[in-house]
Amino acid sequence: MFGTSNSHGANAYAKVGIETGVISASPHKLIVMLYDGAIVALNNAMMHMKNQDIAAKGHSISKAIAIIENGLRASLDKKAGGEIATSLDTLYEYMSSRLLQANINNQPEGLIEVQNLLRDLKSSWEAIAPEKNTIKQDAPLPQVDPLAPRRATFFEA
Repeated sequence: MFGTSNSHGANAYAKVGIETGVISASPHKLIVMLYDGAIVALNNAMMHMKNQDIAAKGHSISKAIAIIENGLRASLDKKAGGEIATSLDTLYEYMSSRLLQANINNQPEGLIEVQNLLRDLKSSWEAIAPEKNTIKQDAPLPQVDPLAPRRATFFEA
């Protein structure tokens, strides 16, 4: 009943949603999206490892490594970020190496270790979100009396 064309359509729809999110995201949100992508790729790798699907496992781990190396690590500004950026660079290098070892030796604990590191970094990154740290002091919210009668709105057909 549902063939590969529906699966392809759903994947295309999801891809458009992700691309739209990327276009409209702040630089801070993009980093969160990279963490999410790597975490999901590692979830998929663990599933493929359990199912002994070697090719799919390798593809998912390669995707996670690419996100770490070409997204997270490449976005580091070591001059502006100083010691924190240098430490993150070293950590990202460790993660990639650990994932490579986990792939070669078929070790789920390596995937779990890196996934936990990514989750910790993601939650730390979310905690410093610029949106959360700014208090909007535009116009004050109007005071509304919940018991006051409200004007009825009528629509004519």
